[in-house]
Amino acid sequence: MRIGTNELLIILVVVLLIFGPKNLPKLGKMFGKTMNNFKKGMEESEDEGETTAKAETEKKNDEE
Repeated sequence: MRIGTNELLIILVVVLLIFGPKNLPKLGKMFGKTMNNFKKGMEESEDEGETTAKAETEKKNDEE
């Protein structure tokens, strides 16, 4: 299921009607910050997973 150009235009019009033209920049800025925080959280999660995997490997090697 893909979203086409017509659907995006309808969504944009609805958002514009709900939030108004004055609040759209604030909404966009807030959405951008949210996406950045989400990406940072995902990267931190991956880093923690790698650190845990390295620690487990070292522990396993020490036991042998």
